[in-house]
Amino acid sequence: MEVLHNLKYSENHEWVRVEGNRAVIGMTDFAQEELGMIVFAELPEVGDTLKAGEPFGSMESVKTVSEMYAPISGKVIDINRKLQDNPGVINLSPYDNGWMIVVEIADSAELDKLWDAAKYEATYGHE
Repeated sequence: MEVLHNLKYSENHEWVRVEGNRAVIGMTDFAQEELGMIVFAELPEVGDTLKAGEPFGSMESVKTVSEMYAPISGKVIDINRKLQDNPGVINLSPYDNGWMIVVEIADSAELDKLWDAAKYEATYGHE
């Protein structure tokens, strides 16, 4: 399981990379391994407003369907359209090419509620 130390993590297996007042959000390596090959990605629309803790989309794998939960609140300003044609890129590159959405951060204090890499790794790194 790969965990990048420059990211924040939610207990629901989303990662957050802060870039100024924006947050790039994706699925963790652990989650994509658990799901297996992802065959369909349902993402929000640009302009949608997300609320922390609420579903924003889903990932369908050969095993199951899993909802994705917004780690922070904000307005969706970009989605990874490549995932519509090739959702399996999440399996190949969960932290780079497999990013899902970019959100304009509504409340930066919510970032403090997310986990650092050490806590995420300590919680999910030992199966």
